[in-house]
Amino acid sequence: MTNLKPLILFFYLLAIVVMISIPSSHCSRTLLPENEKLIENTCKKTPNYNVCLESLKASPGSSSADVTGLAQIMVKEMKAKANDALKRIQELQRVGASGPKQRRALSSCADKYKAVLIADVPQATEALQKGDPKFAEDGANDAANEATYCETDFSAAGNSPLTKQNNAMHDVAAVTAAIVRLLL
Repeated sequence: MTNLKPLILFFYLLAIVVMISIPSSHCSRTLLPENEKLIENTCKKTPNYNVCLESLKASPGSSSADVTGLAQIMVKEMKAKANDALKRIQELQRVGASGPKQRRALSSCADKYKAVLIADVPQATEALQKGDPKFAEDGANDAANEATYCETDFSAAGNSPLTKQNNAMHDVAAVTAAIVRLLL
């Protein structure tokens, strides 16, 4: 039994050394209350608190981001939503839309979401990197408008099969614009 005491002491000290040497980046978010508060306070200043909170908390980089970093995360979320909408449009075009008005609306929406990916997202990304939030806000607002216009395209063609994607894109883009506005 006396031979086990040094071994137990060794493992006890080893456990302490391991716990001390774990980098703080591996700790859970509950150890970073100031960043949690930054996310919550930032999201309270947006038009959709739940979308903001859900989007930012899903991103691993948000726990250590400043407001610019949070805006960059939301721009990436805009890109993801635009890609989701384009995939849905392609699925609908593949199975065949019901009538020429619906086909035209789908084609128009595809152009709008391509514009988001080709122009709005890169504009917002570059503006945030260069410290010019006004242009980032413009890019986010344009993306929100494209989603709204896409939904409107279906008014003459009947019910929109893209309402879910359009609403998601609009909400994320509006939240992005609001976060970027905090940098002005």
